[in-house]
Amino acid sequence: MLKEFKEFAFKGNVLDLAIGVIIAGAFGLIVKSLVDDIIMPIVGAVTGGVDFSNMFAPLASGVTAATLDAAKEQGAVLAYGSFITAIVNFLIVAFILFLVVRSANSMKKKEEEAAPAAPPADVALLTEIRDLLKK
Repeated sequence: MLKEFKEFAFKGNVLDLAIGVIIAGAFGLIVKSLVDDIIMPIVGAVTGGVDFSNMFAPLASGVTAATLDAAKEQGAVLAYGSFITAIVNFLIVAFILFLVVRSANSMKKKEEEAAPAAPPADVALLTEIRDLLKK
């Protein structure tokens, strides 16, 4: 059983997946910082100083705080500003992944066009037979 587990755990696909998950986590932190620290302040400045991180709607009557953290301590709140930020994060990640896939497909297409395609086995056999008959 231990041998089977080693074979499973150390296959290339499993290691590739693990590396991909780790890189995706790090990439997620970069995107979060980009959105929170660069994009959302610019959007806030364009919209007249709106701070999306503190946008919320109180769901309890006792919520009177001005900031999201303080409001959460007072009662239930609907933090739609965090949701807007999450949507922007998703759109950035989706766009970047689109660019990566697009460039990978473009490179793959160029490689396929550059490399001559090998003829199917039956065509190669028929060509060989033809050449032998010519002799």
